[in-house]
Amino acid sequence: MSDEVGSVPQFRSDVTVELVRSAAADSDVIWAARVSTAGEQSLEALQQDPEKSKGLINFLMRDRHGTPFEHNSMTFFISAPIFVFREFHRHRSGWSYNEESGRYRELQPVFYVPGEERKLVQQGRPGRYEFVDGTPEQTKVVSEAMEASYRASYQAYQEMLDAGVAREVARAVLPVGLFSSMYATCNARSLMHFLSLRTKDERATVPSFPQREIEMVAEQMEAEWAKLMPLTHAAFNTHGRVAP
Repeated sequence: MSDEVGSVPQFRSDVTVELVRSAAADSDVIWAARVSTAGEQSLEALQQDPEKSKGLINFLMRDRHGTPFEHNSMTFFISAPIFVFREFHRHRSGWSYNEESGRYRELQPVFYVPGEERKLVQQGRPGRYEFVDGTPEQTKVVSEAMEASYRASYQAYQEMLDAGVAREVARAVLPVGLFSSMYATCNARSLMHFLSLRTKDERATVPSFPQREIEMVAEQMEAEWAKLMPLTHAAFNTHGRVAP
């Protein structure tokens, strides 16, 4: 999230993802897979015979030999509503997190309000439901109700801080629609598992039903990863978007 924005609430319908550090390439997968037979020669092999290396990555993905996909690292800086992070933190294996703390800094009044394209109405029963567009009236109700609630909660937060109440106590009044920020570090295997659950894609052999807001984060992370490891990303799509 940006630096101090003052006490006037701001409302956002987007999320942001920035790749801040990476040590991730398709050659890392080849190196790890061939270490028992070729060792350091694997990088040279990738450069000399890319089709063979592409075939090896596809073989590993198809037959779910997962560990070669763990020898890499990506660190993302993510700004999103708190409720997105509560879902995000369910992903534990292969992930490291550091989120901004409301105990040690005054939290800024940046809040999430769905954009007009966000589907608002749930139809059907659990396991077989779908989301459809809301009416203009429903969109208006959502925006007005959220903004009014956010303004009131942040005013209460400020009143407690002004009265000398500790930040860690005052923050309890703030809603999960408040924007937070975190660093998230993962490897390609853990990211693929995240993407298999947090994106909806027609190529997936196992259906997923992500909440749209965390899918918005996942889509941006996937775009960055695809640039770093194009062969691995292509194999992930070819073999049903299932983590090996």
